Amino acid sequence: MEKFQMVAKTFAGLEGVLASELGILGAENIKEERRAVTFEGTKETLYKANFCLRTALRILKPIAEFEVNDRDDLYAGAKKVDWSKFIELGKTISVDSVVSSEIFINSMYVSMKVKDAIVDQFREKTRKRPSVNTDDPDIRINVHLTGNKCSVALDSSGESLHKRGYRVAQTEAPVNEVLGAGMILLSGWDGKKNFLDPMCGSGTLLIEAAMIALGIPPGMYRKAFGFERWLDFDEELLEEIYNADYEKDFDGKIVGSDISTRNVAIARANIKNAGLSKHIEVDTMDFAQLQPPFSDGIIITNPPYGERLKPFSLRALYQMIGDSLKNNFSGFEAWMISSSKDGLKSVGLRPAEKMTLYNGALECSYRCYQLYQGSKKSSKKD
Repeated sequence: MEKFQMVAKTFAGLEGVLASELGILGAENIKEERRAVTFEGTKETLYKANFCLRTALRILKPIAEFEVNDRDDLYAGAKKVDWSKFIELGKTISVDSVVSSEIFINSMYVSMKVKDAIVDQFREKTRKRPSVNTDDPDIRINVHLTGNKCSVALDSSGESLHKRGYRVAQTEAPVNEVLGAGMILLSGWDGKKNFLDPMCGSGTLLIEAAMIALGIPPGMYRKAFGFERWLDFDEELLEEIYNADYEKDFDGKIVGSDISTRNVAIARANIKNAGLSKHIEVDTMDFAQLQPPFSDGIIITNPPYGERLKPFSLRALYQMIGDSLKNNFSGFEAWMISSSKDGLKSVGLRPAEKMTLYNGALECSYRCYQLYQGSKKSSKKD
């Protein structure tokens, strides 16, 4: 199979984890960029990247690069691409642009100029033109313009890869599935220990943990990928990847709880839809009253950050979390993500590790607490 370059997009802070995932997949020339990882591989690598990567948002296949100094250069560069290799008449297209350039300040304008170049090329050659469909196009085209360098790529994923397909309902502020998987992988958890989320919300961390532990690829629940509408789509290859043996044995427990009965109902619905009810236990419980469901393990959780909480109640909530961890969970390792500096200070525990991640636009601190009975680590304030 022919090898070519690809780009896997992700959240800031997850580039290293994504690069490791790509290495396991067999990708070559892996390079970490800002919110992206570039790599090389074959069509099989492209299909596997979409199907198996837990921390990728989308997989792009670059098809052209050119220099842009003005609007005419953008149009001419896009028109030089032989679009008949990628787009069949009767198929719909959409163009999305990411722009960081003094030449263009409007990404919508860049998308429109590239779309015009594609449409004009077809019209001149065939007197017909592809239609635009921004909701569910057959071919998604991605334009990345930085300074005067323009890269044009095909988006092989379609809908963002965080849309696994198992979520039937959600709470007010669910953690993104890609971020959730990244948090779990960054913690080093690999399904060898018990797993607990005491503020589980809609159950995302529980489901992502179960999928990691059992070896279920994140693409297993998806209805479709963008590359299935490409001219060179290989249905047999995708079937082969889909039907491969990914199963792993898992003897541990995955347990979640939440103070809200509504959240627990939503989590159970999502867990059931993912076919994981026999692997995950969820109950309604206040973290303050929660006793460990097992003697040791890992805790990973995404507590409220304070967008809807008053400062005092936020500090009280995080103090409760710290007290509960210190008093009830000796022998555990706890990981917590939050954008609230006041809240994290109120935990009253010194983190063994800290890293910066982003939950949407919110810059968050992701922290690890080693919970040893009576140790200095669990008594010093951050």
